[in-house]
Amino acid sequence: MRVLIVEDDDAIAEGLAALLRAQGHGCDVCATLACASRALQAEPFDLVLLDLGLPDGDGIDWLRARRAAGLRCPVLVLTARDALADRVAGLDSGADDYLVKPFAPEELLARMRVALRRSAGQAEAVLRHGALTVDPAARAVWLHGQPVALRAKEFALLWTLLRARGRVLTRAQLQQALYGFDDTVESNALEVHIHHLRRKLGEGLIRTVRGVGYTIARWSEERDGAA
Repeated sequence: MRVLIVEDDDAIAEGLAALLRAQGHGCDVCATLACASRALQAEPFDLVLLDLGLPDGDGIDWLRARRAAGLRCPVLVLTARDALADRVAGLDSGADDYLVKPFAPEELLARMRVALRRSAGQAEAVLRHGALTVDPAARAVWLHGQPVALRAKEFALLWTLLRARGRVLTRAQLQQALYGFDDTVESNALEVHIHHLRRKLGEGLIRTVRGVGYTIARWSEERDGAA
């Protein structure tokens, strides 16, 4: 998952970025709304974490304008403004959720998962794909009922592919989901993660579409192909 953090407090921004990177997510930090607008134009993001009191404007006005311009990804407001009127204004302006600082990291991660499930039209917290079961809250994976240990980037890559079942994701799209603008990425890092997932979960789960990218087929398609 690729997350855009819009926060002008360096300590808070760095803490959020460290939290998300430890989960295997790619993230970028913008300290101004102008920077955030440029980032959204340059790259696709799965989710935005938005402070409201930014140096160059109010996050509520910016969010309202972004939604009007077609921004579709979930946006979670993270702010010290705790008045009821502020919370209502944030939600009415297009926020998917509204958290008042300070908040527990575990709550933020849970609310992010809920926002992503809603955006994908997924009601159930645990995702099942044939013999594979994935619990994003526990960051746990089972294959045929047996636990499978995955590293953070491996889990993030698997989750990205599973959420896009039936679609082919390019190498660039997968790298964008795992890494931020400033991350140093080895040229074969993605292929190494794919190799490890295939070794742990079976060669047939992730398919290579030559010249395009990688995909996990919908479960019905896998069964039809095996018939």
